[in-house]
Amino acid sequence: MSRLLHTGQVIVDLAMTLDTLPRSGGDTLAHSAHFHAGGGFNVMAAAQRNGLPTLYLGRHGQGQFGDLARQAMNAEGIQMTLPIDPHKDTGLCVALTEASAERTFISCIGAEGGLSAQDLANVTVQPDDYVYVSGYSLLHVDKALALMNWIQSLPSSVHVSFDPGPLVADIDPHLLDLLLPRLDLWTSNRSEAQTFTSSTTLAGALSLLPARLPRHCLTIVRDGPQGCWISDCHGAQHMAGFKVHAVDSNGAGDTHAGVMIASLAAGYSSVQAATRANAAAALTVTRHGPATSPGADEVDALLREIENPHPQHDQRL
Repeated sequence: MSRLLHTGQVIVDLAMTLDTLPRSGGDTLAHSAHFHAGGGFNVMAAAQRNGLPTLYLGRHGQGQFGDLARQAMNAEGIQMTLPIDPHKDTGLCVALTEASAERTFISCIGAEGGLSAQDLANVTVQPDDYVYVSGYSLLHVDKALALMNWIQSLPSSVHVSFDPGPLVADIDPHLLDLLLPRLDLWTSNRSEAQTFTSSTTLAGALSLLPARLPRHCLTIVRDGPQGCWISDCHGAQHMAGFKVHAVDSNGAGDTHAGVMIASLAAGYSSVQAATRANAAAALTVTRHGPATSPGADEVDALLREIENPHPQHDQRL
C-alpha cells in the first residue's frame, strides 16, 4: 500500500485571531490564542485523514513544543521515523489570522531544521511511496543537501511532490536544478507560481511553469476561493472552487496538497483528485485552526451535496 513520506518540518503554531495587525511599534488585543502542531503536520494530517498512511521523516525536539508535536502526530496515527533530538526543542510559528481571514506568520526554527544523510539512510522506501518535499526544507543548510542526495537516489517509481512555499525566491537555484527534473507533482498557490516564473499574471505563470518541469509532471496552482488550475502534457484546466463562508484560511493550502496526494495515491484521476482537494480546502476555511482538514467521508458528503442538492437546502456552507 502506498504511503506518504513527509520530509518537511513539523513545528508548533501559536495561533492568534485578531481584527487587524497593529502598525509597526503598536499593540493590539487578540480574541483568542491557542497552541497547535503546525507546519508539515497540516499536510500529513490531511493525507492521513483521507486514507494515505503517513510517515514523518523529520526531526522533533526535546521540550514542551516537541512533546506537543509528538502528541498531535500520535493522535493522527502518523509514524515518526527518528528518535527525539536531545539538543533542541521543536520550533515555533506565531500564526496571526485577521478578521478578513488573511494570515501572517513569524517562525523560529528548532530541531526540525536539521537532517542528516544517516537520518534518511534508515528510511525504508517502497516502490509506490509518495515523497513530499517542502520549499522550506531547501532553505536549511543543515538539511537541504542531504535531502537532495537522498531524493536523487530514489527509484523512479517513487512519486515526488514539491510545494515551494512563499520563500521560493530564496531557494538556492542549484538545489532547484537538482530537484525539478525528479518531480511528479508541483503544488503551489498563484503567488508562489508567479514568483517562481517571474510572471506578473497567473496566466503567465501557467504558461511558463511547464518549461521548468518534466513533461510528465502534474502542476497544481491554487487560486484561493476560485479553486485551482491543473496542468499536464495535455494543457491547463481550471477546476472551480466551492462557495463557502471563510472564517480562517490558515492551513487551506496544506489541506489541498495533502488531499491531492492522498487522492492520487488512491487511484483518482488528476481532475477527480483536484476536485476533492478543492472540496477539502473549502471545508477547511470554514473552521478555525491550522489543522482542520476534513476526512474522506466529509469530502464525499460535500461532493454528493453539490451533485444532488436538496431542494430546500442552501448550497452555501
